[in-house]
Parts: sequence; structure tokens; C-alpha cells
Amino acid sequence: MKKDEFVKEITNIEEDFAQWFTDIVIKAELADYTEVKGFIAYRPYGYAMWENIQKYADNEFKKRGVENIALPMFMPEHYLTTEKEHVEGFAPEVAWVTQGGGKNLEEKLYARPTSEPMFCRMYAKWINSWRDLPMKYNQWCNVIRWEKETRPILRSREFYWQEGHTMHASEQEARETTIEMLNVYANLIEDLLAIPVIKGKKTNLEKFAGAVDTYTVETLMHDGRAIQAGTSHYLGQNFTKPFGVKFQNKEGKEEYAYHTSWGISIRLIGAMIMAHGDNRGLKVPPKLAPIQVVIVPIQMQKEGVLDKAKQLYNTLNSKFRVKLDDRDQYSPGYKFNDWEMRGIPVRIEMGPRDIENNKCVVVRRDTLEKIDINLDNLEEELEKLLEDIQKNMYNMCLENVKKRTTQAHNMEEFEKNLTENQGYIKAMWCGDDECENHIHEVTGAKSRCIPFKEEHINNKCVVCGKEAKHMVIWARQY
Repeated sequence: MKKDEFVKEITNIEEDFAQWFTDIVIKAELADYTEVKGFIAYRPYGYAMWENIQKYADNEFKKRGVENIALPMFMPEHYLTTEKEHVEGFAPEVAWVTQGGGKNLEEKLYARPTSEPMFCRMYAKWINSWRDLPMKYNQWCNVIRWEKETRPILRSREFYWQEGHTMHASEQEARETTIEMLNVYANLIEDLLAIPVIKGKKTNLEKFAGAVDTYTVETLMHDGRAIQAGTSHYLGQNFTKPFGVKFQNKEGKEEYAYHTSWGISIRLIGAMIMAHGDNRGLKVPPKLAPIQVVIVPIQMQKEGVLDKAKQLYNTLNSKFRVKLDDRDQYSPGYKFNDWEMRGIPVRIEMGPRDIENNKCVVVRRDTLEKIDINLDNLEEELEKLLEDIQKNMYNMCLENVKKRTTQAHNMEEFEKNLTENQGYIKAMWCGDDECENHIHEVTGAKSRCIPFKEEHINNKCVVCGKEAKHMVIWARQY
């Protein structure tokens, strides 16, 4: 297969971003469709990325005293109706089970869209005294939300995530944990996925159903649309009261616990694709990449080439995540394009002449730059190179955010900015739900967050012109 033919298999990123994304998911063998609409199968390469996210996050959770548990997928109907805002928020997306073993169930069960009710029911059994608190549990699991419009990885009816739930004896401690976990997510996304984030608080219209306050880390994609990459909720006593999560305080009085919940999902892989990818395919940050380095021997049939490649593989494999491509049914050109499609950070090419000169050709996926490196120095140079690629990918993403961030002082300017340079728009807001809804109805943009670092653009709401209360980040979303 010729190079140009391989590249043509991907839709042009500037012509149809949505189809480009789907092409990448399928062609790079991250995931695939199943016969059940809205449900996808994750292939080894895609799932390995999720495993790396899990390892990073799980380690950070455990540093903070969080323990993993596993709870049932199915919950009884009365759980969903116990907390009013919760049922209103999730009822349209719930999948119901009405039969089991060929018999009608006495009470319908629903597949978890999230697990606040089940966590609270169990916490109510496990917590008695202030001595039991804080109690910090997390589960890695799948959830079901019956989305009307689906898209692989980004918005499927079943997806994988983690949901942490903590119980505390005081509001202050619970609120501190809410922000602490948000910062864990921000660090993960910036450090592992090389994507810059904006941290902030959701408006009342956009907060989690049943939360007192919802905090978010927002990310911007190549095309200027946003993805909510992680959320952390201060739930207060909104769930602990109806579900009876009580404890005896130090004074011997009974009171309700203070509750937090927080989560990230496998859609982070979707964010990585859309933030970094190009017309050649994926670009995977080295820290996230299941394969950091691929070795492609040239003219393998010649004596010593494959042996040298295997020797190099064995040397590097102790320090890096390495793949040796010894497939003999494909040409080197096909392999180069295949690995570029999959976004492997570094490709090593070595043929008879390279081996004779004790060197190899190293190709960076982020810039496609080719570098001749002496084999004696390769390990040290690779370490530096992977660090540089990780930083460069973050900086390239940050430049896109800067380029696609504008200010708007009125609705005319807001619409113009969104049409000409889709991205984040900073605009003042009076705090009225009607003005927030108006922006969405007119432009399709939603409030992303009230950033922790607010800027003062002017004193007037971008919609109604009344006195503004906050500067808000707005964007269209995935």
C-alpha cells in the first residue's frame, strides 16, 4: 500500500472533524461497533490507554486514603425516586430491568447511571460514629445512560469510569476533599494526557443533579469545542438525609454526614484523540502511550538486521514500553504509516547501512522530525526525547487554547467570535438562568464554568446588560 493511499483512509480533519474522529477510533483499532446500538467494544490498544489512566488515578486516590470497592450494577426503583433532583436529572437516560429468570420482578430494577443511592445505602449501614469518618471509597465500573445520540468513546450508552464517594463529619472537610479530588484530575489530564485544563465551578443549570456545588476541569479540542473532562461534586447532606447516612458526633448527638462524589471516564481517551490528533492519525503522549517506542527493521531478510533489532528491543524494553515490528507481510512504508496512525511517540528505523554505522533513525510522531542517533547513546537520547515530546504536545495544545479564546462584550460580538473562531469565549454574566439559556438557544454554546481565576472584562452581562456577577467561560461542547 502506498503512503498516500493509507492517509486517504482518514477523513480530512478540517473538512469533517466528527467523521475524522470516528475514522481514527476504528482505523487505529481503539474500539469498534457492536450489534447493540450505542454499545462499543474496546480493543486491546484502546483499553490499554484506559488502564494507564486507571493506574495513574488509582495511585493518586490511594495516596489520599481512598479504598476501592465494588457495588451492584442494578438498583431498585425506589432508590431513584428518593432524591428529587437526582430522579429529574437521570430519569430520561435510565435503562430498566422488569424481568429476571423469566418472571416479572416485584420491583423494577434500573442499571446504574451513577451510584449515589447505592453508596449512601451502604454507607448508612457501615457508619455509626464520628470515629468511622472520613470514609473514602471508590469503584471502577461501567454505567448505563441511554443517550439519544451516540458516538464511539465520547458518548456511548455504556461507558467505563470511576466514581469516588466520601463521607465526612464536617462541611469544611467535605468541601476541601471536593477541591482536592478536582486537583487530582487536573494534574492527571495535564501531566498524563498533555492537555491544559481550566478549573472552575459549574452554574446552577449545569451542576450535577442533586449537588450543592459542582466543580469541573474543562478541556478544548482541536476544532474549538469543549469536553468536560472530570467533575467533583460537593453533595452536602442532599443524599445523606433521604438515605439515612447518620453518625454520632463527638458530643454524642446524631447528625447527617457530609458527602462528596467525583469521577472521570474513558471519554478522556476521546479528548486525547481530539486534542492532539492530525491527518495522519493519533498522537499519543508518551506518558499515556501503551507503546512508547516502535522498532521497525528495514530489509529484515538481510543477515543480522532482525537479530540486531531484537537485541535493541531487549535492551530498551527494561526502561521503555517498546514494540518490535517484525511483520514480514508488510513493507516498511506501510508499517511507518500504520504506526503513525496509531500515534506511537517514537519510531526507530534501522537497516543494514544503519547497523554498519552503529546508528539508527529516530522519528518523532509529534513533529515527524527525523534524527540520526548513535546506538551507544540511544537509551539516554530516547529518555530526553520522550520528555520533550510530552512537553511539546502540551504546549501545542495550549497554543490552540490561546488562539481559540476570545472575549465578548455583547451578543453580537459573542456570535461573531463563535462563528469566526470557535472556542472558549470569556463573557460577563448576571447570574440569571434566562440569560444562560438564551446564549445556548441562540448560539449552541453552554457555560463551561465560572473559573477559579475570574477576569473582570466589564460590569455588564453579555445578554441583558444588567450588572454582572461573574465572568464565565462559554463554548460549544461534545
